[in-house]
Amino acid sequence: MIAHTVRSSWQTILADLSLILFMVTASALANTSDGPLGNDHDDPDAPRHAAQPPPPRPPAPAPSPIVPSARADAVGVWRPAPGAPPLGRWLAEVARDPRLRLTITVHYAPGGRAAALDQAAMLDRAAGARADTARIVIEPGLPAGANAVVGFDGAVDGGGMSGTQLAVHGA
Repeated sequence: MIAHTVRSSWQTILADLSLILFMVTASALANTSDGPLGNDHDDPDAPRHAAQPPPPRPPAPAPSPIVPSARADAVGVWRPAPGAPPLGRWLAEVARDPRLRLTITVHYAPGGRAAALDQAAMLDRAAGARADTARIVIEPGLPAGANAVVGFDGAVDGGGMSGTQLAVHGA
């Protein structure tokens, strides 16, 4: 027996694909009203349909969720305690590098939000000039209290932060 194999050249395959592409394109253009194959009216007296208003825009996407700001490992931690230096003096001794960012965190027990805000404002004033770029976090949590942390988690692009950032959680 002699076996015949069906052979096709690449030109035949390319021609088949071209025809398929042509048919798909013609079908898509025939289904549009404003395309070159759409509903053309040769009669100038024929009634023309008014332009359809554009479809309503989809609603705006929901705002992205609030994510916590980046925090690096602490270079130094300050807590108010008997015998501890005042925050301003501690910052002058420990946080001399201007790339270090100060983060003041105040936790409060239920019903202590107003006192926590006052304590954060007092620590902000005590930090002096370093508070200009401080991150201040006030959030519910136990044990209630405050701390100040310095770390290399400030702006890395050299742009610097503009002003104190205040975030109140659980408001």
